[in-house]
Amino acid sequence: MKLTIKAASYFFSGFLVLAFMGAITCFAQIDHNITPYTKTMTSNIHGITGRAYGDGQMRPDVGVQLFRRYCVGCHGPQGNGEGENASWIDPKPRDFTVATFECRSTPTGTLPTDEDLFDSITRGFVTTNMPSWKALTVQDRADLIAMVKSFSPRWEKDKPGTPITIPPEPALTIESILRGRQNFDKLQCWKCHGPEGHGDGPSASTLTNDKGDPIRPYNFSTGTRFKCGATNQDLYRIFMTGLDGTPMPSFADVVKPDEAWDLVHFLRTLQVSLKTPELALFRKWVAAHPGQLKPIGQEQAP
Repeated sequence: MKLTIKAASYFFSGFLVLAFMGAITCFAQIDHNITPYTKTMTSNIHGITGRAYGDGQMRPDVGVQLFRRYCVGCHGPQGNGEGENASWIDPKPRDFTVATFECRSTPTGTLPTDEDLFDSITRGFVTTNMPSWKALTVQDRADLIAMVKSFSPRWEKDKPGTPITIPPEPALTIESILRGRQNFDKLQCWKCHGPEGHGDGPSASTLTNDKGDPIRPYNFSTGTRFKCGATNQDLYRIFMTGLDGTPMPSFADVVKPDEAWDLVHFLRTLQVSLKTPELALFRKWVAAHPGQLKPIGQEQAP
């Protein structure tokens, strides 16, 4: 009887220890002192106003609480991408203090719109540790966007850029795909993305972002979507806005809209795991015209 009571005592005390440890783990981030640049930033998403600090008394509002709960571990209490988890993450978390964002609908060098940031939080980023936060309410995501903006003075000085216009997509033809292939070669996209789009071009191992961290070119042969979306319109937008902070430039000044659409159609043929209509059309043409395609990068190769 004594042994039973003693064992039960050990079990109960152990349970308390585990429960206490669990409480520490669960609520550790409460101790983080979030230190934004400004406490007056807001966002507007489809008529919903998001706030980081919302009562005018410098008292934390829900935006801070949400950031502390979901974001501080990676992005850090100062929003500089140096959270406790950052050393284990590749690529590194976004530094909000510089207000440089890859996925935007606005021209290169300009701030994104609130809708751009909302789409990013909702979508998440493939090939990174940034998940989709679609499970959060629209209000929660709007509050988080206000929080993201609060870490950089740039949001007080500059306005978001005007979203670019995306013209209607032309009909898919083999001629468009072949022209896009020529543009892929001429613009030397293969130097980073590789001749077959595997992200293994001769420059791939040397690429870094604007903070000097290594960055890998997108591999078109894997996955089902791009970093900034999944549609042909999303891919067109990437060409024309570029991915700020990365070696991927904007091509708005060097390619015409119809040339960009040709490039979109060709890049879809590189998604061999997705089996796109573009890929099916291209493979059919190649089978009927053996030996007629010059290898990509041939003239530039040493």
